Amino acid sequence: MTFLQVFFLLGSPEGGGDGAMINLLFLGALFFVFYFFIIRPQSKRQKEIQKKVSEMKKGDKVVTSGGMFGVVTSIEDETVLLEIDSGVKARFQKGSITDVNPNKK
Repeated sequence: MTFLQVFFLLGSPEGGGDGAMINLLFLGALFFVFYFFIIRPQSKRQKEIQKKVSEMKKGDKVVTSGGMFGVVTSIEDETVLLEIDSGVKARFQKGSITDVNPNKK
């Protein structure tokens, strides 16, 4: 049986329309929970990260999606040059930066 078949079989056995209304309320509550506990906080976090990346400047400490820590040495349109260790530099896309910590040492 598919999910939809099981969903429509959950109605009341007397043939009343109450079961369908309860099912709709349940799905609405489920959507509400997903939106406010999963989707909304994640989108707020993503906007926060995008704001930090757009305000990033030379000397800021960053973390990439691969777990690389570095200090920003130069910023271009789509890429950032990071100093990973003394004398070791690598270029990363701005989209791969997951955290900007300008005050951390």
